[in-house]
This record gives sequence, C-alpha cells and structure tokens, in this order.
Amino acid sequence: MAEYSSSSPDQGLAEAEDIIMALKENPVPGSNLLDSIDSPDDLRGFNLRELEQLAEELREKIISTVAKNGGHLAPCLGVVELTLALHYVFKTPKDKLVWDVGHQCYAHKLITGRREKFHTLRQYQGISGFPKRSESEYDVVETGHSSTSISYSLGLAAAKELQDDESKVIAVIGDGSMTAGMAFEALNHAGDLHKDLIVILNDNEMSISPNVGAMSSFLSRKLNSKSMRSLKDHVEDGLKSMSSVGENILSVLRKSEDSLKAFFTPGMLFEALKFKYIGPIPGHDLEDLITTLRNVRDTDHRGPVLVHVLTTKGKGYGPAEKNPGDYHGLGPFTIETGKPLPASGSISYTATFGKTICSLAEQDKRVCGITAAMPAGTGLTEFSQRFPDRFFDVGIAEQHAVTFAAGLAMDGLRPVVTVYSSFMQRALDQVIHDVCLPDLPVTFALDRAGVVGDDGSTHHGVFDLSFLRFIPNLTVMAPKDENELQHMLYTSINNDGPCAIRYPRGNGEDVLLDPEFKLLPIGQGELLREGKDLLLLPVGNRVYPALEAAEGLAKLGIDAAVINPRFIKPLDNELICDWASTCGRVLTVEDNVKKGGFGSAVLQMLHEMHLLIPVRTLGYGNKFIDQAPQQILWKDAGIDVAGIIKGALEVMKQ
Repeated sequence: MAEYSSSSPDQGLAEAEDIIMALKENPVPGSNLLDSIDSPDDLRGFNLRELEQLAEELREKIISTVAKNGGHLAPCLGVVELTLALHYVFKTPKDKLVWDVGHQCYAHKLITGRREKFHTLRQYQGISGFPKRSESEYDVVETGHSSTSISYSLGLAAAKELQDDESKVIAVIGDGSMTAGMAFEALNHAGDLHKDLIVILNDNEMSISPNVGAMSSFLSRKLNSKSMRSLKDHVEDGLKSMSSVGENILSVLRKSEDSLKAFFTPGMLFEALKFKYIGPIPGHDLEDLITTLRNVRDTDHRGPVLVHVLTTKGKGYGPAEKNPGDYHGLGPFTIETGKPLPASGSISYTATFGKTICSLAEQDKRVCGITAAMPAGTGLTEFSQRFPDRFFDVGIAEQHAVTFAAGLAMDGLRPVVTVYSSFMQRALDQVIHDVCLPDLPVTFALDRAGVVGDDGSTHHGVFDLSFLRFIPNLTVMAPKDENELQHMLYTSINNDGPCAIRYPRGNGEDVLLDPEFKLLPIGQGELLREGKDLLLLPVGNRVYPALEAAEGLAKLGIDAAVINPRFIKPLDNELICDWASTCGRVLTVEDNVKKGGFGSAVLQMLHEMHLLIPVRTLGYGNKFIDQAPQQILWKDAGIDVAGIIKGALEVMKQ
C-alpha cells in the first residue's frame, strides 16, 4: 500500500477512515519485516497490520541488544509506535525529526539505515546510543542532554521560512524534559514567532482512564481533521459578520470549547502559549497516531502545534513496564528474569557517596540532598527514603537546583547538590553568580567525572576541572579512592564556603573505609612515595595507576616520587614545589581535558614560583571523545599505567 498523500479539504475525514479500513484488511506476511527495512521509505509501503508486526520485531531487537550491550531500554520501548508513525507520515529526512535527550532513539536508528550495525550499539567504534550527525542524515542534531529539542526545532523552522522551504520540523520531547526552564523558554518564543512547528509531547507519566482516553482520542482525531477545521473557520467567519450578536455567540462557543479542553486535557497551558493543542492520544495505537499526525501534517493551520501522546515506558517488556526507573539505563541483563548480570569489584563511588551522605545527615540536621531528576543515578535513593524532609528532587533543572541550594545555605543549612559532571555544565553561571560570589557553603558532588564509557561524548565529564578551577571562593577536590571521598564530603559540609568534589563512574579501589570521618586541611596534599628523579602528580582516579607506574619505572632505574594533590584548587604549592625542585622534572596526569585542567594549574603555579623545570601534562586533547570502555579511553589518552610510564620516559629525556 502506498504512503499517505495530501488530500483536498473536501475529502477530509472520509478519506482518512477509508485508508485505515484498507490498512486493516491487508494480511500480515510471514517473513521478518525488519530485515527489509533500510530506510523509512521501505516502511511507508506497509499496511497497518504490517506496521504492528514491525513494532513487535523492533521491540525484540532492542531488548536482545540492550540485554547484551546495556543501554537505555524503557525509554526506547515506550516510543516504538510513535517512531514508526512519525517516519511513516512525515518525509524524513527532508522533514526534520529532532529527538530530545536522544535516549529513546533505538527504533529510529534501526529503521534509518543502521540495522546491520545495531549489534555495535554503544560499543567501541560502534554506533552511538544517542543521535549523532556523523552517523546518519536522519540524525538532525547531536543530543544527550535534555530540553533542547524545541529550541533546535524552532531555529530550524525559522530558517526554513526564511528560505521558502515548506518541509516540516518535528520536535519529540518527554514530559520529564518539560520540567526544564529551557523548554518553556522555547515554547514561549515559539508562540510569539508563530512559526510552522510541530511539538510531540511524549508523556509516559500521566494516568488517564480508558473512557476519558477514548473520548479524548476521538476528539483529537475527528475534530482536528481538515474538513472539521474548515467548517469551524466558516462558522467563525459567519458569526463575525453578524455584528455584536455574532460576536456574543462566538464568545460563548469559545468558552465552551475551552472549558471542555480544560476538563479533559491539560491543553489550556499550551493554548495560553499560543500553541494549537491536540490530545492526549494513545501512543501505542498506530491507527490513532497515523491519523492524528496526518491531520496535523495536512492542516492549513499556520503556527506551532503540540500533539500530546500518552505512552508507557518499557512497553512490551514486563519487568521494564513494572519498574521503568530501573530499566531507564542499565548494563547487560538476563532477558528471562530482567535481572542484571552479576557485577564484580568493589563498592562504587556513587554507592560510597550515598552511604556517606546518609551517615552525615544522621549526625548533622543541616545536611540536605538535592538532585535534578536523578536520585538513583546519583546515589540519593536511600537518603530520599530516610530523610524525605531534607531531600529535594527539582526535576531536570540544574540551574534552579544550584540557586535553590544557595537559598538553603543562606539560612544556615548545608545543601549537597548531586549531579553528573556533564550536567553541571548547564548551571555554570549559577555556580559563579549565585553560590561563589556570595561565598555560600554549598557542596557540589560531581558524579561521573572523567570518561564514562558507553554513553559517549555527551556524557563524558572531562571539562569540570577546567570550568571550575577559575571560579573565586570555590574549593575543588578529587579523591584517590572511596575512603578519601567520604572524608572530602565530610570536610566540604563542615567548610564555610563552596566546595566541589569530582569522582568517577564505576567501582573504587576496594579499600577499607575508616570508621570515623576526618577533616582534611584545605589545600594540603599527600606525599605517597618519595623519589629523586621525577615527580608524578596524578589527580583523583589516576593516583593508583601512577603508583603502579612508579613501581614499573623503578625497575627501569628511575626513582619517581608520587604526590596525591587531593585539592585542585587551592594547590599545595609548598609540597609540590619542594618535590618538583628535588626531582627536577614533573609529570601531571588527569582524567580531564588538558586545556585549563589540573596540569595547566601546575604549570601556572610553577611559573609563578619561578621554577623553570621540564613539565609534561597527560590528559585528553582538544576534541570530543567517542564511546568506549573507560580502560580503552584511558589507554588511548596515555593516562593508564603504560601511558604514564611512556610519558615519564619522555619527560626524562628533557
């Protein structure tokens, strides 16, 4: 069956219903349909039952691949039908489809030419787990952080209008991403510009009864068809021509329509922002989705439209439907049970943080925990259960989280803002202006600092040392292991100014945790190994590899001293300068970009102290880093044991 084509206004609803009936009557072939899909053009010839079969095949493929590779499961399963309907109705890639966050894009990748490479999902030199422009013309933007899709899409829509391009722009955004201020800034601007923009609100949280859902779906499908819109416009024009009497009747009708929408839907909010609101509609009913999207595509309405779609996160896989939060992003698991594969190694840094903040909150009633929609990912789940009055989940709103914490700190509390390093980038101005300028005792616990592995370039936390160390009043720390992490958190909470602690993804060094917390003197480093030929200055999770490298260098006749700086800001100038002078050569190592990072701080400090000695810095170059296991990325950057030894030998030649 051919794809939908634009119809004339007088055909309207009748044509749509005839097409749907024809789709239903076609049989489902026995072959695997997914194997025949190399682009959306291939599925646009499918009938409704074939599309439904394809949806099931996509779910099977996503589940089996994520079970092996890990990834974002529940979000992807929830938008399978929506993905098919969007590519079926719209002329992608000419029509631009912009995914917010991007962690729901697996079905999109499978039907846009990456089916045969899908087994490499999130693997080294494989395809990314997020949209990536270099992979496909169907990936419009690089994305991995939330709430950007409407802004991107509005810019695209404005550009198309300026160039007389009538193709469509569609933004797909989740209800979680709608909690961020940036999304509302974009909605507000879109309503003001009145560009031809379609926003799909993927709502997987709203609960709606079958009767209300069916009625809402009926209203959306029937009353938004082209013929019904045309009728409505004619009625309005006729009433307006009847002078004051017509205007009074029209006013009553408009109020009735608005009351109906307000009662059945949240559409009044979006209508107030000058969007045409459609929905809610069921997000797993391909018939409803296709008909509604076709009506939106073919309407004469000019200006922004929002289609509200209700979906179930984890749809089609029982464990994920039951506990979607646990299956949002996960590692490899057993499909039959849904249980993760056994993990090996020590307790993670995240778990250590979670345990420590609970212990500190027991001792100090001033301690509060703040997260931006990630209590589980940041280790705050137990804290939220044990101290609900002191736990604040602000939604995807990192900027607000920081300034909210500042308000808590102003009145004597000790807030801990717990956030991934890469997401902290979103609130840099608030850190500078709202916390550090007034010198408030806010702690920033930066999880996932350094490379994070399979999530790739949008999630690597390799910039925080560079964008934090220039801020006045801010103390910046990095623990060498999980034991030092707990002492740094204790030190930060008992400090009278702002502090940031950055720690990596994954397990710690399997060290024993001290039973009592210790205050670390601000700006004081730790000499771990004496030496006379070379000073190794590793920071954070590079300390233990540097100690191992020092042992290897000793076998080569090179006596290396090792200092754990602990503090990136302020540096322990005295300790570092003394041993730099003794050894005559310095090698810095960091899980961060070299530009503006820890090595840069050491170089600047040595220059200011007039110590002109050879220094080599190890870290990441000035480029974005693709996905790969952390060990491979450390090796590629030369900051693993072998790389440190190689760097030491090179600096010894200077």
